[in-house]
Amino acid sequence: MNMPMLLPHPHQHFLKGLLRAPFRCYHFIFHSTHLGSGIPCVQPFNSLGLHCTKWMLLSNGLKRKLCVQTTLKDHTEGLSDKEQRFVDKLYSGLIQGQRACLAEAITLVESTHSRKKELAQVLLQKVLLYHREQEQSNRGKPLAFRVGLSGPPGAGKSTFIEYFGKMLTERGHKLSVLAVDPSSCTSGGSLLGDKTRMTELSRDMNAYIRPSPTRGTLGGVTRTTNEAILLCEGAGYDIILIETVGVGQSEFAVADMVDMFVLLLPPAGGDELQGIKRGIIEMADLVAVTKSDGDLIVPARRIQAEYVSALKLLRKRSQVWKPKVIRISARSGEGISEMWDKMKDFQNLMLASGELTAKRRKQQKVWMWNLIQESVLEHFRTHPTVREQIPLLEQKVLTGALSPGLAADFLLKAFKSGDY
Repeated sequence: MNMPMLLPHPHQHFLKGLLRAPFRCYHFIFHSTHLGSGIPCVQPFNSLGLHCTKWMLLSNGLKRKLCVQTTLKDHTEGLSDKEQRFVDKLYSGLIQGQRACLAEAITLVESTHSRKKELAQVLLQKVLLYHREQEQSNRGKPLAFRVGLSGPPGAGKSTFIEYFGKMLTERGHKLSVLAVDPSSCTSGGSLLGDKTRMTELSRDMNAYIRPSPTRGTLGGVTRTTNEAILLCEGAGYDIILIETVGVGQSEFAVADMVDMFVLLLPPAGGDELQGIKRGIIEMADLVAVTKSDGDLIVPARRIQAEYVSALKLLRKRSQVWKPKVIRISARSGEGISEMWDKMKDFQNLMLASGELTAKRRKQQKVWMWNLIQESVLEHFRTHPTVREQIPLLEQKVLTGALSPGLAADFLLKAFKSGDY
């Protein structure tokens, strides 16, 4: 049965009744000033996505319940009883703050197995619903402060996190550290050694350290880092540190998933021109010159002055915050408490101005498109027609018989023709 219905003024009681009715049997056309979009909805409910349903039904709290419940139902319909119990066990343990369940949940979202990916999405949807409810009870303010940490090898990132993390847990915070390690281009392996350099912090029950391999991901950020952040926040961690591979320009990826981006630099990082050339400096909200102790105090002061000068030449990214350059020492503890004060100032200013909320919304959109690009590329590589021609065309490109651009055109044409 497919019955178009014209509702000049949709009534709240009628809309509530829809939750008990099978959506797929009806088409609805809404013409009302109560609709936020002002666009008639002529699609069956089961074909509506999360955002479409959200804008079509705006009756006092019903919209979110309908959106999320419909999405969850679509995801959970194909699960077996065993899989449903597994997801429920992870979810209940996660929101109770059990570290073992958090570790297992992150392992699940990092899995490349197709079935486990589906289970991970069901779990993430449940955690997202819980996360939204918690934010609503917190008057719409973010539950956690997300901080990205980057810097060249040898800048002292792990040593800084050890001291900084202990200071935060002693002040009553719960800290999660997502440390991303580079994977070998030849063997594909990764040392994952960051945790061994944080011996004190790794034993702290209010801290959770999770090393993850990049698996060749550009920018030193795994595709699941954003999902791991959500899981950590669901487990009750209020400060999330993402320590990434300090590789320069490709480090822009981490800036698209954190509230504040902190750059750590050793006292021998080059002159101020070098500071301008680094694309990563444009994304930094706070620059910290590390190892400012002993004989390195004088070079650290010089680098601080040069980077202050360099930052003046860069375009302003925020209306309320001006990037700062400070000196710190993880050995003596100098400047680290003051650094945390500046980070809190940043958070408070960005929250009060509304820039932090807008930034997080924009990041979700950017990350969605990043995942789409990755999935489309994977679909392209595994397409039967393309997969057959890749070895032949690669060989022609290697011998110089075919230009890379022409080979790419052939593969794209094969991909398009194979889809019809």
